[in-house]
Amino acid sequence: MRWFVKLEEGTVGRHQFDQHLNAHLAWVEDLKARGHCPTTGYWHECKGQAGAGGMLLFKATGWEEAETIVRSDPLIQAGSVRWILHEWRVVAGSLEP
Repeated sequence: MRWFVKLEEGTVGRHQFDQHLNAHLAWVEDLKARGHCPTTGYWHECKGQAGAGGMLLFKATGWEEAETIVRSDPLIQAGSVRWILHEWRVVAGSLEP
C-alpha cells in the first residue's frame, strides 16, 4: 500500500462543522479497522479561525482507492471542507514504529 495525504480547509462555521465531527471520527476509526493506518489532526495555531484546516495521512492501494476514501469522509460529503489529495513518497525517515 502507498501513503496518501489529504489536506483540508474549513468552508463553514464551527457549529456546522461540529455537526459532522463525530461521524468523521467514526469514519477514521473505520479506516483504521480496514488497515488504512490513518493519522489525522488539525492545524493547532489556526483553531477557531476562518479557514482553519487539517490533514489526514493514510494508506491506500492506489490513487483511485485513495480518492474514493477521501470522498467518503462525512465532512466532505457535508460540504464542510475543501480538500486536495497527494500521494506521498517517503524519501527519508520512517512512519513505521
